[in-house]
Amino acid sequence: MIKIAVYGKGGIGKSTTVSNLSVALSQKGMKVMQIGCDPKADSTINLHDGKPIETVLDLIRRRSGTVELAEMVTEGYAGVLCVEAGGPTPGLGCAGRGITAAMEKLKEKKALEVYSPDVIFYDVLGDVVCGGFAMPIREGYADKVFVVTSGENMAIHAAANISMAVANFAARGYATLGGVILNRRNVPNELSKVEEFVSDIHSKIVGILDLNPTVQQAEEMNKTVLEVFPKSVMACQYRNLAENILAECAKDKS
Repeated sequence: MIKIAVYGKGGIGKSTTVSNLSVALSQKGMKVMQIGCDPKADSTINLHDGKPIETVLDLIRRRSGTVELAEMVTEGYAGVLCVEAGGPTPGLGCAGRGITAAMEKLKEKKALEVYSPDVIFYDVLGDVVCGGFAMPIREGYADKVFVVTSGENMAIHAAANISMAVANFAARGYATLGGVILNRRNVPNELSKVEEFVSDIHSKIVGILDLNPTVQQAEEMNKTVLEVFPKSVMACQYRNLAENILAECAKDKS
């Protein structure tokens, strides 16, 4: 089982990237589970034609804690198993703690044992790396962490904080950094800025995604690029990125 956490600043295209990676690997014949760990609960929405799924936390609240595993896991496009952790009622509670509660419920119900996925993606908000947001790193849920960034200063700043957190946890035997995904925004000197950043953190760029209208067109249709534009340049880039990520994960197993 390959367990991957993908972090990135809000709005950087992380969920779009993860959803396309999930489809790419599913189309290779792998069983994929995607777990959204963002309080917005929209990680898997393009795998369900734009229709949100009920979150684990909402189910717990609505059912007073008595929730069946089949209610928490739904099948999306290409057979991807989808879960949304969810968040607290706005203005009440801590989002990080909410994610922790959701993850503990999935563990209690033995989600991984029941569904036996080949690959798990944890799609995690990366503006902060504390409490529940760090759970995939520090609790053994993920083995590898990949960070999505552009060349924008705030995106690189968030990526640096995430990388620092991963390094701190890796020293204790938890997840390690697999690399950085450059999701271009076409800012000046973008590639050189991100290359300098990955050099500073002793990592690598595992894939580059172009700023391409195909992605936005797919988003407007509430679908993944691989579903509606399977022969496009962007579909090819997502497939190549998926192969590169698998290769990085395989290094620790060889």
